[in-house]
Amino acid sequence: MRSLYGKFIVTTIGIMLFSFIFSFIISNTYYQYQLKPYNDQKITKIALNIAVYVEGHPANNLTEYLESISAVGYQIYLVDQQGNGTFFGEAFRNRSIPDSTTKHVLNGDLFHGILHFPKETFVTGFFANELRNTVGVPLNHNGQSFALFIRPDINLLFGEMHILFGWIIGLSIALSIVMVVISAKYLVKPISDLTRATKSLSNGIFNVKLDINRHDELEQLSNSFLRMAHKLEQIDEVRKEFISNISHDIQSPLSSIKGYTNLLENKTLSNEERSQFISIIKGEITRLSTLTKQLLLLALLDRNEDLLKEKSINLGQQLKELVRNFQWAISEKDLMLSYSLPDIEMNGDPSLLNTVWDNLLSNAIKYNYPNGSIEISIEKNEESVFVTFTDTGIGLKSTELDRMFDRFYRADIARTRSVEGTGLGLSIVETIIRMHDGTIHVSSKEKEGTTFNVVLPVGEGK
Repeated sequence: MRSLYGKFIVTTIGIMLFSFIFSFIISNTYYQYQLKPYNDQKITKIALNIAVYVEGHPANNLTEYLESISAVGYQIYLVDQQGNGTFFGEAFRNRSIPDSTTKHVLNGDLFHGILHFPKETFVTGFFANELRNTVGVPLNHNGQSFALFIRPDINLLFGEMHILFGWIIGLSIALSIVMVVISAKYLVKPISDLTRATKSLSNGIFNVKLDINRHDELEQLSNSFLRMAHKLEQIDEVRKEFISNISHDIQSPLSSIKGYTNLLENKTLSNEERSQFISIIKGEITRLSTLTKQLLLLALLDRNEDLLKEKSINLGQQLKELVRNFQWAISEKDLMLSYSLPDIEMNGDPSLLNTVWDNLLSNAIKYNYPNGSIEISIEKNEESVFVTFTDTGIGLKSTELDRMFDRFYRADIARTRSVEGTGLGLSIVETIIRMHDGTIHVSSKEKEGTTFNVVLPVGEGK
């Protein structure tokens, strides 16, 4: 059987059979080397006591006495000097015994038939109802010599018990097999369900259901599997959306470049029109270049191959330098910028953190209204640094906040205003903040503005 269910049943039954055989071998060894000599010695002692009693009471009727002994649970064979034998008690199944053995006992020797019963016979040899499986002792009564052979009457001793034992053993084995089959089905069914669910996942079907209520490791495994399936479904949706978005964001500038390149072939264009088309083409090329650079940066961040180069940096000075670099963009849009940037030392990667501040400030400028305002502040306690960017721009709907850090996601209001962007900036920001063991939170109201709060550990630079 190739199924786990079949293998479990076969293995369990095999273990049961092996255990039975092994136990039988151990029991047989114990019988051959311990129990059989003990039984032979015990029965020999009983036989000698019978012989002593008979010799000490010559007036008693030997036949009646031996009949009384057999009645309490013994099989007896009495042989006189002429070779005439008499049986008492339950009949022997096999009455053969060598004449030499009888003569030895008549001559005064003891016969240890139980002890010397063939060793190749297993423990069941104890129950062998054979004359040679007896103890023989010499017996004298009224001047006559006899050979007395005796063994316990197993049938009489056990009565109906051997039938009961047979039923117990048979029922135990049958019930064990039934219970193994039932328990195997109970144990293996959840695994079979998981196997089917795994095949569904491999075929791209993520909406799997597992009805497993066991309160054990298999239930934990099933719950973990369902969480994994849900996560894979989300990843697949992100992948599809990623392909769709990147295709759009690459195709759009390429189409513009191709269109304006075709227009440039028109020899009737004026110099002003030609310069305008070339400027548009350069802008689309810059847009493609920015997109590819951000994609490469995201790929590096995802691999996280020793990308983080931490050292002590002055966060206040870094942000002041960034503000100076964006001064022209702030002035061009008539924005009012206020900031509180004290000198704060922390440990981090200067280049990656600069990418974070660059994205947050460029977004605050890009999505702000003309004559709006931007506020940047830094605060610090013993363990963390808090950096806040607040703007009075277009803001976001509450339904858009949950997807702010998804790759290629751009809010509807940003797209309708034709604001340039790739939708990768905030994803890069979140990844870098996470690499620094920090967190970023966003709060926003539509048409009122947005606030980004970044929390970073101070690290060794404190």
